[in-house]
Amino acid sequence: MGRHQSSALKIVWFRRDLRLGDHPALFNAAQNHPIIPVFIWAPDEEGDWPPGAASRWWLHHALTNLDKSLRALGSCLVLRSGSTLAALKALARESGATAVCWNRRYEPAVSERDQRIEHDLRANGIDVESYNASLLYEPWTVAKKAGGPFQVFTPFWKTCLAQDQPAAPLPAPHILLKPAIWPRSEGLDSFSLHAHMNRAEGFCSSWNPGEKEAQNRLKYFVSKSLRSYAEARDHIDGDGLSRLSPHLHFGEIGPRQIWMAVEKASRGQGYSGAKDNPFLRQLGWREFAYHLLFHFPHTPEQPLRTRFKAFPWESDAAALTAWQQGQIGIPLVDAAMRQLWCEGWMPNRARMVVASYLTKNMLISWRDGAAWFWDTLVDADLANNTLGWQWASGCGADAAPYFRIFNPINQAVKFDPDGHYIHRWIPALRKLPLRWRFKPWEAPPEALSEAGVALGATYPEPWVDLRFSRDRALAMYRQMRQQ
Repeated sequence: MGRHQSSALKIVWFRRDLRLGDHPALFNAAQNHPIIPVFIWAPDEEGDWPPGAASRWWLHHALTNLDKSLRALGSCLVLRSGSTLAALKALARESGATAVCWNRRYEPAVSERDQRIEHDLRANGIDVESYNASLLYEPWTVAKKAGGPFQVFTPFWKTCLAQDQPAAPLPAPHILLKPAIWPRSEGLDSFSLHAHMNRAEGFCSSWNPGEKEAQNRLKYFVSKSLRSYAEARDHIDGDGLSRLSPHLHFGEIGPRQIWMAVEKASRGQGYSGAKDNPFLRQLGWREFAYHLLFHFPHTPEQPLRTRFKAFPWESDAAALTAWQQGQIGIPLVDAAMRQLWCEGWMPNRARMVVASYLTKNMLISWRDGAAWFWDTLVDADLANNTLGWQWASGCGADAAPYFRIFNPINQAVKFDPDGHYIHRWIPALRKLPLRWRFKPWEAPPEALSEAGVALGATYPEPWVDLRFSRDRALAMYRQMRQQ
């Protein structure tokens, strides 16, 4: 399976970086050294946020594809489970490895775990090498002029762009030197990553995890959709989105690879630089999310704006379930939630609409929404998920003002003007004329009858009145500000 090498053996610990290209830990470890690539399944070490069902489905396929890529280079992926520290020490003992190499992660529980692992390994005579493979600008490299972290995106991104351009991506290795003896590997099926996935059919028809597909999606996007991205990104049923987010989350592609491809393709398109390139700006928002998570590690559970700790969120299990199942009687919201369940994904515009509806019209806590997204999104990312939900509810950094409440009817008319998205995901409304498809409760009885729609039977009546619930939310916000 590859050439042997007598120099010091190194362990490359794969985590949220399931690729060969632009992989600093792999690139540096493999320079004239035999390596043992390893992935360790230890979900209980991720604090309150172990991977959800959709993420586990993706991970299963991502690991399968990574192993195939490694085998093509004369190597393979060793799988272990249980205590990460125990697994790494056992591998070093079994193989004689002198160093463990990895790319850094930034989630609070994981970062603390990694620090403990590094200290223990060094104390036992094992070198540790860590690298940045996941971000353009690591959180501690960006700060206000007066010191301290940013809480507003625009000055954060301006400060990032004032630094040196992101480094060029590293090439993938052409061959990997193997150890004299391969340590044992557990079987991927023993991780039971599919155990809680009962809707894999929709996922399989929508996604193809792996580094190769990530590169294909990037090439397609920059050649077909990048030029029109600024106009197309908010259209809910369009083909103008990159759909790179799950690949980026699992590290099947790196931000530097995306940056280079987009910047190169954008030349001559009228952009003065990265600051006004709408797609690179989306990468900036991801950087901002990690900046916030690193500096404010409590935010996955607590609002950044402390006054929201006292906000009287409602606890309504029936309402939450209706929202989760796409049964709240608002077509755009229901369509998006049904797409989420079927495909593990929805466009960002739809995410903002459903989050606004849950937190402001239904007055259900952003934490409940974030928890559902965490389990159902294939791109469930703690930093992005936290930022998005706190932004939508008004309690986070750079948050939409609480009085900004997305009207799902207006959003549908503007960003799904032909009703294709609703038509696709809500079959019960397909025969309803377009003017009523966004708000079937206002349709005259004869129109409903001709379309075969029976409100409360074939399609739900609205869970709450949009105008009433908006006024209620604004009144509660004013009351909170006065306290």
